[in-house]
Amino acid sequence: MKVDFAIIGGSGTLSSNFPKNFSDVEILEENLFFETPYGKSPAFRLCEVCGKKFLTCKMHGWRSGVTRADSSRQIFWTFREAGVKKILSEGGVGTINHLLNPRDLMIPDDYLDLSTRKDVQLDGKYLLIMREALCPNLRGKLLDSAKKFFDGRIFERGIYAVTDGRHFESPAEISMLKGHADIVGQSLAPEVYLAREIGACYANLSFVVNYGEGIRVWSHEVMKDIFFDAAQMIGNILLDVIKNTDADKRNCQCLELRKETLLKEIYDAE
Repeated sequence: MKVDFAIIGGSGTLSSNFPKNFSDVEILEENLFFETPYGKSPAFRLCEVCGKKFLTCKMHGWRSGVTRADSSRQIFWTFREAGVKKILSEGGVGTINHLLNPRDLMIPDDYLDLSTRKDVQLDGKYLLIMREALCPNLRGKLLDSAKKFFDGRIFERGIYAVTDGRHFESPAEISMLKGHADIVGQSLAPEVYLAREIGACYANLSFVVNYGEGIRVWSHEVMKDIFFDAAQMIGNILLDVIKNTDADKRNCQCLELRKETLLKEIYDAE
């Protein structure tokens, strides 16, 4: 199976059963599972839009009984085996920057990893340079597509702080992050590392769904409403990016910013 594109579905598209019921999308195969060195993968859908094939899975592959680190490895091992070159992810996030509000869109350009999932890799044969970790070319495509389908506020840059979950952050933690990051979520890392390890371009679309604790009081019911309201819009943006992206065209350094590790001889001997 050869596939150029992938979409990692998060909370934003979950209620739409993405990408069913989206125009121009054909579901080629459903419930695709793959045996990986890290366990059985989550269910994938193989889809096609405007002649371009893509793989997608729900909620970053997170599921009961599987660590989030292994979920990520299962997904990206599958992407590597399929030859995926361009990866889009999406998800709901909370605010750190007090100027942000729920229903704002952000396309982050950098990240701050505060998770404990640090040593998550496939084989460790590369030194990963995390400059421009979120592909500037793919981010530009997301911005262009977002302007077509969303008439709210779109921020084309920002810093995404990654925490572990499955809990939200405390007021003290949000206060500590002020001035260092703009949004907070749980999925960008280790995905950003694994994308670089397999030499793929990676970009993220973040939809603000709640205020960080201590910014303003927020309602869980309102957050759920935002997810349902925004699902179609977020799906349309992601699909439009694939329609308008050449998988083989690279105006970035995503592939060049992984270097063979100095420990290569040790890894090869194992």
